[in-house]
Amino acid sequence: MLQNFKSVCTGILTLALSVLLVDSAWATDPSLNYVRPRGGQRGTELELTFIGARLSDAVEILSYKKGFEFKDIKANPKNANVCTAIVKIAPDCALGEHTFQVRTKTGVSEYKTFWVGPFPEIAEKEPNSEFETPQPIEMNHTVSGVVQNEDVDHYVVTAKKGDRISAEIEGIRLATTLFDPYIAILDEKRFELKAEDDLPLLRNDAAVSVIAPADGKYTILVRDSSYGGNGAAFYRLHVGTYPRPTAVYPAGGQLGTKQKVTFKGNTVDNLVQEFQLPDKPDAEFELFASDAGGTAPSGNVFRLFPHGNCMEQEPNNDFKTASAAALPNAFNGIIETDGDIDYFKFQGKKDQTLEIECYARRIRSPLDAVVNLYNAKFGRVAGNDDSRGPDSYFRYKFPADGDYYISITDHLSRGGADFVYRIEMLPVSPGLELGIPRNARYSQERQQIVVPRGNRFAAVISASRSNFGGEIALDSSNFPKGVKVVAEPMAANLTTMPVVFEAAADAPVEGELIELKGHHVDPKQNISGVFTNRADLVRVRNNQLLWMKDVAQIPVAVVEEVPFKLDIVEPKAPLARNGSLQLKVVATRKEGFDEAITLQFPFRPPGVGASSRVTIPKGKNEAFYPINANSKAEIKKWKVFVIGSANVGGNAWVSSQLANLEVADSYVDLDLARTAVEQGKETEIICKVDLKTPFDGDAKVKLVGLPPKVTTEDITFNKESKELIFKVKTDPASPQGRHKSLFCQVEVPVNGETVVHTAGRTELRIDKPLPPKKDEPAKPKTVAKKEEPKKEEPKRLTRLEQLRLEAKKRLEEGTK
Repeated sequence: MLQNFKSVCTGILTLALSVLLVDSAWATDPSLNYVRPRGGQRGTELELTFIGARLSDAVEILSYKKGFEFKDIKANPKNANVCTAIVKIAPDCALGEHTFQVRTKTGVSEYKTFWVGPFPEIAEKEPNSEFETPQPIEMNHTVSGVVQNEDVDHYVVTAKKGDRISAEIEGIRLATTLFDPYIAILDEKRFELKAEDDLPLLRNDAAVSVIAPADGKYTILVRDSSYGGNGAAFYRLHVGTYPRPTAVYPAGGQLGTKQKVTFKGNTVDNLVQEFQLPDKPDAEFELFASDAGGTAPSGNVFRLFPHGNCMEQEPNNDFKTASAAALPNAFNGIIETDGDIDYFKFQGKKDQTLEIECYARRIRSPLDAVVNLYNAKFGRVAGNDDSRGPDSYFRYKFPADGDYYISITDHLSRGGADFVYRIEMLPVSPGLELGIPRNARYSQERQQIVVPRGNRFAAVISASRSNFGGEIALDSSNFPKGVKVVAEPMAANLTTMPVVFEAAADAPVEGELIELKGHHVDPKQNISGVFTNRADLVRVRNNQLLWMKDVAQIPVAVVEEVPFKLDIVEPKAPLARNGSLQLKVVATRKEGFDEAITLQFPFRPPGVGASSRVTIPKGKNEAFYPINANSKAEIKKWKVFVIGSANVGGNAWVSSQLANLEVADSYVDLDLARTAVEQGKETEIICKVDLKTPFDGDAKVKLVGLPPKVTTEDITFNKESKELIFKVKTDPASPQGRHKSLFCQVEVPVNGETVVHTAGRTELRIDKPLPPKKDEPAKPKTVAKKEEPKKEEPKRLTRLEQLRLEAKKRLEEGTK
């Protein structure tokens, strides 16, 4: 099933701090689970309850769109996880989904949704679970209800013959739990006039609309599609005489112009309206159908495009009857019947590369588009089915001037009056989008910039470049007063950059939503982009997103001080390739605060790795953060930071400064010879030294990876050394076999510190001693004699020494 978003509504938040800290307001991260009620009528005033955690010091409600005025923000005296506010919704507030965040004196919550509708609001009243006991309601009202397990809710309206009865439900879109609503309109004899489960326009939500066949009463039925439900399965049911089209045609228009459109589907039969389109792109732009019966409670997705439209002209089901079209206009049409295929004919230009993109499912059409491109001889040259989810996308470079054809049909050969599509073809252009990589896969954790007074906060800013390369710089011109942005341009070969935000000790404790902008460092390129964030509001077990919400702003807030700061002690020596380094992090604590501080190292230069987290223990003031570099780590002076959190009645986050970390090449390469030895014997491993970076003083090298009961001693060397020899001792019980994991750990003195890296690999073979030969004559018994000075027996040579001796003899003989 789905990860449910359950409220945390019980218990009073208790600060686990010493008496010395009770009077301090220290920054902790608030959390927001959802807003109650889940929506309201525009032009009205109502009380909202925000339910989450650590909301007792709420001071502001942040809204991503205009149309709301908040006042009387209050904490709940009995529950620190709840706060309330009075909201005045403007009469011209946009209908549909909005996003709110709670800003407290000590942080900013996640954002959650709130819905604005056109109708007066009424509450569900039980019992209404039987067809015989429905709840009477008036037309053009919105009912707020909840579906419990196996619950079925019934509402009854009165209509005259010819009246339109429309019902639309916000269920999954309220994003409180997995609630897949089913709605139906029944007549007095309980016959189902129309029912809907998942409407493509509304994704997993539903809408139905009928024309009353006779005077009488009509019942609207609401339930979960699988008869599920729970205490969090809230819904908003809009019942009225409004038009509820399932499609708008064309589904896009030219920026800054007036556009006539036709609404289609349900009981709407070619409703024509004209709209003034905005002059700036808006990915969430919608058109709302309206007539004498009212205004639809939610809109139809509408594309805003730099150019005009070309419309299909039926019949256009083959090459010969293809509709004439011209670029750069968008091509628009409807796959009206099963098996329908639409063709367009247009002129292509030699060497022009176009991005060919179909919009169907993304404009909430039922169409699963398949698009193909053909040359003048009707030969297919390119095509696609599902590069953009169910929508089609491909890029094509035209080899010659001339006629080209494009076709579109449904993957399953379906069709209908609302199977609307549009094909947009534009030259390849650069694009940039900024973000903050997720700290947890489905979390909004640290997707806000919250800086404690007199302290720092940091984030890794990501950049998604398309169709260009180069360095990216962050624009800090629109940050709130008292906040300083510390960052270097993002390198052309990177997709992330570390950014530290610093707040002055006297910075105003305020917050706002801003556009976080980035741009190409070369102003002549005229390439820019903004931060976007996606909240994964409802998902199922396979992590399929059923409802999400994108925003193009980020909250930036200065909050009350916290009882600790972090600093990196910048290393004087570099981190070498194939090496490691212990990065010292120091915490400065306020008196009385001794909680453990958990550290993270989020930005890692190419080829640099680190532990996932390190803890400064309770009562301690420093820790060492282990980092390492592989053999291909990029050699450069980098900027890095650590970020840490501690429990001050909830997590408080601060970062270190943006510190210098140099990644350098390894200082030496070592070439270790392979060797073999019998158990219980001694041998040597010869190591040739290749100095890569000169150094002063003596360095040390350790042979690491020796098997049990095998020993050697460390070796000291300097920049003049050319060869090193490890004296290796084995034991009769040393494990027999080939031991391939031997390598050297080098410790080089640099600027009073030690650079540690590995170098060289080799193999040590340990053999079992050969047994004595069979039938060897027994040695004669010896008679005790007067002791004479012993003659020194010739030393038994190792196999390696024998090979060396033989090589030397051959060399001498060759010289003669």
